[in-house]
Amino acid sequence: MTARAKFLNRFNNAFAKGDTHYIAEQLTDDIVWEMVGEFNIQGKEAFQDSLREMEGVETLDMQILNTITHGRTAAVNGTMKIKEASGEVKSFGFCDVYEFNGFKNAKIKKMTSYVSPLKEH
Repeated sequence: MTARAKFLNRFNNAFAKGDTHYIAEQLTDDIVWEMVGEFNIQGKEAFQDSLREMEGVETLDMQILNTITHGRTAAVNGTMKIKEASGEVKSFGFCDVYEFNGFKNAKIKKMTSYVSPLKEH
């Protein structure tokens, strides 16, 4: 596994655990986060505000299926099962596409997220 793939696995695990401090350290100040069909956020402060809205959500399970890296771009896909603050349990598939501001010790400058609900079996 490449260093960038290891980094992205750690980044996604930080998301699952709600480690907002670690997440913020990995972003450029002018980060752009597009949740396709939902929202488009610009700037680290707005990104952190959106993370605060997720407080109270518990990740019950996360499976990273693929991590693909190439140059300044990368993608991670997988599945998650969460429990919302209301107690409702939801499952979904996700794919996040990342753009970095460089190669070595780079930070995330753009993140495009695709999320699709999964039917419970």
